[in-house]
Amino acid sequence: MQYKAVIFDLDGVLVFTDKYHYLAWKKLADKLGIEFTEKDNDRLRGVSREESLNIILEKYRGEPISPEQKKEYLEEKNDIYRQSLGEMTRDDVAKEVRETLKKLRDAGYKLAIGSSSKNTAYILERTELTDAFDAVSDGTMIIRSKPDPEVFLKAAELLSESPSDCLVVEDADAGVTAAHAAGMDVAAIGTATASGRADYNLDKFEELYDICEG
Repeated sequence: MQYKAVIFDLDGVLVFTDKYHYLAWKKLADKLGIEFTEKDNDRLRGVSREESLNIILEKYRGEPISPEQKKEYLEEKNDIYRQSLGEMTRDDVAKEVRETLKKLRDAGYKLAIGSSSKNTAYILERTELTDAFDAVSDGTMIIRSKPDPEVFLKAAELLSESPSDCLVVEDADAGVTAAHAAGMDVAAIGTATASGRADYNLDKFEELYDICEG
């Protein structure tokens, strides 16, 4: 076995919640008179909720916003987002994702989540993925979000595995940076493949099993 554990980002890798994030942020941006497009939303991939708000506020031209107001806006966005997540079901996880996770578990790999999202547990519950993982490292456990490696190092710690024995699966450049900073190899999928910085590029999720088996 080339690796002992596989650590997965959540959004954009196992499930796709971009549309929910975008609609929630757009509703808040409209309220603040800020233009917010899907291209703007791409900049928020892999970063924390707080940093996402700061990026959106780069276009803000109104009265100064206090830290208390920022906190209220973050809670408002998350309320909108969580309400949307309530629509998620088991069907939001592709068949090849479930099959690949099972093959990896059956082959003896430890599996974990490494996500900056504070809604990770709720998403896993809604999509019936909770039992697929040995550990979950998410935004509720860390101080620094990607590209800092903290979330991946925490996942390795929870799995009791060395970072060098872990493979990360990521769809965001910030996640690729974070994984390498943690001393882990990275398999990129989706938009993260464009940079060419990952150790492997996945055209299909099921290719992950062959990479692990080396």
